[in-house]
Amino acid sequence: MAKIELKLPQMGESVAEATVTSWLKEIGDTIEADEAILEIATDKVDSEVPSEVDGVLIEKFFEVDDVAKVGDVLAIIETDGDEDGNEEETLNHTQVEEVDEEAAEEAVASIQEDINTVKETVAAPVADFSTSEKFFSPLVKNIAKEENIGLEELEGIAGTGKDGRVTKDDILGYLEKRSGKPTISTETETKPETKEAPQAATNEEPVKTQPPQVVNKQQAATQATPVSVNGQDEIVEMTRMGKLIAHHMSQSVQTSAHVQSFIEVDVTNIWNWRNKVKHEFQNREGEKLTFTPIFMKIIAKTIKDFPLINISVDGDKIIKRKNINLGMAAALPDGNLIVPVIKNADQLNLVGMAKRVNDLAGRARENKLKPDEIQGGTYTVTNVGTFGSVMGTPIINQPQVAILALGAIRKVPAVIETPEGDFIGIRHKMFLSHSYDHRVVNGALGGQFIQRVAEYIEAWDPNKEI
Repeated sequence: MAKIELKLPQMGESVAEATVTSWLKEIGDTIEADEAILEIATDKVDSEVPSEVDGVLIEKFFEVDDVAKVGDVLAIIETDGDEDGNEEETLNHTQVEEVDEEAAEEAVASIQEDINTVKETVAAPVADFSTSEKFFSPLVKNIAKEENIGLEELEGIAGTGKDGRVTKDDILGYLEKRSGKPTISTETETKPETKEAPQAATNEEPVKTQPPQVVNKQQAATQATPVSVNGQDEIVEMTRMGKLIAHHMSQSVQTSAHVQSFIEVDVTNIWNWRNKVKHEFQNREGEKLTFTPIFMKIIAKTIKDFPLINISVDGDKIIKRKNINLGMAAALPDGNLIVPVIKNADQLNLVGMAKRVNDLAGRARENKLKPDEIQGGTYTVTNVGTFGSVMGTPIINQPQVAILALGAIRKVPAVIETPEGDFIGIRHKMFLSHSYDHRVVNGALGGQFIQRVAEYIEAWDPNKEI
């Protein structure tokens, strides 16, 4: 028998951890190679972790709602025999060959001891709650122990997890209500020393806030303002994605000095051209031709003209990105946003861009994007006109330094200049709103960039062949 470690794989650039959302297999279940064992949630994307071998699941080291880092051992799979190439995957990372019966027993005992050690290290069980008939994750137990929550009190907390399990958010919310003060997430922020809460009628020990690990100084410097709640108010828990977006947006505002430039552009040529060719395009290519791929093609071309808009900031250094990877902000049915990335957008023709845009947008709505498909963006475009907004001031998608918002296309009366003189006509126009990081992008570069985008849009050939 060989015991194989199932580790959390690398899931894309800058993805360092994931939350276990559900186990698809239980201990004792038979597993086939490439069969999904558990589901995980990374930054906005849900994925499955498959097995690389056939075998039986014998150990699980993480429970639902636990957070694992890339490379962490998630589970142990027992396989038949010693397969070539799997020796490095065993717990003790050794190869046992041609040993007598006594040596084999010692090796098996050693492996079992290593398994128990890993279980103790990862699970970190709390002895005080071992008599409970309910399941509590190691993280919940540790928080309960730190906050002096007894077994009876812990069992009385309403759980929102699978089968009514108490999650980290459940216990933190309970502590917030019990102490009368907001509790800050243990993952992303730290809380300064607070006064002890008054003792309850049960003479419990005063609630002490656990000092979580500081992720960065900017996060630690920000504290939530207490909000009063009356009996008529409804309290709704933020979704996991909502919490991530809230964190990323506030972090971006703290990181970048946001400045905006606006320009109005005449899109009449593009409007008329698309109406003329869209049916032919769909019949020939099997794809709908929306305005998005047209604008994305123009923006990628403009970035080549202004490569210093395609950068990132690392401390006091500037990283000039070689590839032009356009992020495309998309609204999901639940109201949240996700930003799939069109890699090497400058290398795509209009047909290729349309196919890529439609594919990513469709799979984003179905929650079928892969982690790599929302990573590596170097510049982002968001279409605020989808919801009728004339313009917007979007927040930069870190670690990028700029983002462009496309406003709604409107029919407006406009002055048209001709050699014979000026006259008033009906034109299709829209606003471009450009947010950029003023630490490294000055007003000249930020303004010249959208001015060039506008020039390319207005110069679109209405007789262009598809």
